[in-house]
Amino acid sequence: MILELCKFFAQLLYLGLRVLMLCAQLSIIRNAGNVVKAMASATRGYRVITRSLEAVPPAATSESALAKVLDHDLRATVHDVRRLTPTIIELILHAPAAARAFRPGQFFRLQNYEAIAPKVKDTRLATEGLALTGASVDREKGLVSTIVLEMGGSSNLCALFQRGDPVVLMGPSGTPTEIASGRTYVLAGGGLGNAVLFSIGQAAKAEGSKVLYFAAYKRLQDRFKVEQIERAADTVVWCSEEPPGFAPGRPQDRAFAGNIVDAMQAYAKGLLGAPPIKLNEAERLIAIGSDAMMAAIARARSGLLRPYLHPRHEAVASINSPMQCMMKEICGQCLQLHRDPFTQEETTVFSCAGQDQRLDLVDFATLRGRLRQNAVQERLTKHWIDFVLSGETAAEVTGTAGSGL
Repeated sequence: MILELCKFFAQLLYLGLRVLMLCAQLSIIRNAGNVVKAMASATRGYRVITRSLEAVPPAATSESALAKVLDHDLRATVHDVRRLTPTIIELILHAPAAARAFRPGQFFRLQNYEAIAPKVKDTRLATEGLALTGASVDREKGLVSTIVLEMGGSSNLCALFQRGDPVVLMGPSGTPTEIASGRTYVLAGGGLGNAVLFSIGQAAKAEGSKVLYFAAYKRLQDRFKVEQIERAADTVVWCSEEPPGFAPGRPQDRAFAGNIVDAMQAYAKGLLGAPPIKLNEAERLIAIGSDAMMAAIARARSGLLRPYLHPRHEAVASINSPMQCMMKEICGQCLQLHRDPFTQEETTVFSCAGQDQRLDLVDFATLRGRLRQNAVQERLTKHWIDFVLSGETAAEVTGTAGSGL
């Protein structure tokens, strides 16, 4: 009797977790609290799923037909892997439900299946959960484009994925970036942050807004998706800290050799030629990049750049806090400290639920410390994976994978 009860409760727990994960994938519930509350909320979420299933066309009501519909929409597979720079790849996934739900500014949680991950030198090449930028989607084909910066460890393993590989893709998560019509935007992107901004810029232009885009990179070889960035902006200022800098591809674009703050000042002062869009016309500034780059812009707004900015502009940054569950206010790993610049009152927010945060409030010193809290472990993982893959070709690694799901 006790054994039967244990089996019953185990099945009930399993069912609750499955419903919770399905709800999270479909973005139909949001939980503020802990895992227990999240599981309890599945009692509400299953009703939404039931109503959705009742709307399935009669032709798909049989168990086999319904399974095909769900497999097609919810099972994510690798469509293509493209190298953009020596350290950045584009991972294109077939995930129709995720593609339909995506809005500019959101992100995804990706990992492979440990059970079928390749095994090399007694090491299973299973990735941790990675927060990946949603660069663009093709809703008709059900494709999601994500950008991966290879920093060692799990991110480097993404380059070994093969077409057709099943993966776990959760999301989209986070809050879509607020886009207003008839406004003037300044977009400030650093490195990988540009993968987020060009979809935001395209959305702003579609709403009839003007876009001035500062696209910054450390090295000349780091630039990617040039055509998409040009389509996302009325004027692009290409910045590179490596001389001699980029050559603009359009008459209205500019180039600067140096950091992004100096580029914004030089542009505003007319040192790069007459500005097609004046910096002080912009009512909204969106900065996405490394924590150091966003912190530099935050400081410059009250210092170096203050004379050249709209006096009542709004400034937000997409905060890249460390993340774990990415299910919107569940585990608390992504908590970010805010400090009011006038009252010094401190509050905390969940970055996985709302990554776009007011630039004036973000405590970048805390963010920098949290991003580096696992630095030793991350270095060890990187060195171990480098050792495991040393001397192995991509074909040899993928050839050791399991037989699939």
